[in-house]
Amino acid sequence: MRKLLIFTAPSGAGKTTIVRHLLQKFDKLDFSVSATSRSARPGEIDGKDYYFLDPTEFRRKVKEGDFLEWEEVYDDQFYGTLRSEIERLWALGKCVVFDIEVKGATNIRNLYPDETCAVFVKPPSPEILFERLRGRKTETEASLKKRIDRAAEELTYEKSFDEVLLNDDLDLAFLEAEAIVRRHLELEKNSDK
Repeated sequence: MRKLLIFTAPSGAGKTTIVRHLLQKFDKLDFSVSATSRSARPGEIDGKDYYFLDPTEFRRKVKEGDFLEWEEVYDDQFYGTLRSEIERLWALGKCVVFDIEVKGATNIRNLYPDETCAVFVKPPSPEILFERLRGRKTETEASLKKRIDRAAEELTYEKSFDEVLLNDDLDLAFLEAEAIVRRHLELEKNSDK
């Protein structure tokens, strides 16, 4: 099974919460751990939440062709998907699930068009999304402004993906996400795994 399932959205739309739910629900799924040059937040674990690389090491891996996709999301803050991560999960017979930003999602979808289902997680409104970002209280004012500006741009990508999943009611979003997984993996309707 060489399938890819991408969940993409601006920061704060709820894609990580949805992906975590799906990983608990379906044994066939496994998470693609992204690499980043940003510092770990409290509670984040290297190799589980992200592969934390310093900017120099990240750039070296880019030059060596180790990334399927990567982007400098903010000044000197890189995110990307290591080629080795996808190969590792496919070797285990897993469908690879991504929780990544929209440009990276577009790049992976373009590399693997037949294997990929890309889902845009849509917040109820831009205002609610921006309020969620403010509510996290994990950013300085300057970094929060950058995140909000970037989120506003990323909302324009909605129609670029295979499916749009509205995250207004979380329980309903979970059910709709499960249905998307079943369709993409061609699972029996009554099977949860």
